[in-house]
Amino acid sequence: MSFAGEQHMGVVTPPPETQGFRLNHLMLRVASPERSLAFYSRVFGMQVLRRLDFAEMQFSLYFLARLEEGDSVPEAQDARTTWTFQQKGLLELTHNWGTETQEGFAYHDGNAEPQGFGHICFSVPDLAKAQAWFDANDVTFIKRADQGKMKDVIFVKDPDGYWIEVVQADLLANMGD
Repeated sequence: MSFAGEQHMGVVTPPPETQGFRLNHLMLRVASPERSLAFYSRVFGMQVLRRLDFAEMQFSLYFLARLEEGDSVPEAQDARTTWTFQQKGLLELTHNWGTETQEGFAYHDGNAEPQGFGHICFSVPDLAKAQAWFDANDVTFIKRADQGKMKDVIFVKDPDGYWIEVVQADLLANMGD
């Protein structure tokens, strides 16, 4: 690997102590795991790799991935837990027990004021087919591929209102400066 990364103010050479560090997952809090798991499995084809419950603290974690042919996931829970925490690009849905029954309960999506967290992103092989799939599955759009200043980028919402960017990599080759 010869690419050393783009150089910008504040960027330093990675310290040798960080060798082997990798981003494992991103966590979103969800009010209803049933509703969110149905959405991410049906609309994005994700599977639950591991569910971890923490009864004393009253929350559950669901680790999701879009498995690919050839992925070898261990069957045994302890081995699968270890394997899960060794992966790249997982989505963790955290459910704080009881939120699913609270009338009007909602998490901040990060895009309303004050802004913070923005979105997660999925890359798809065919953006037009993905957009048609979202339409067929009644997914809520924030922005379609032909709308706004950034063409060939879709934004949809998940059941908790979190934004999901959807892109086709080869359509973005000439994006930005």
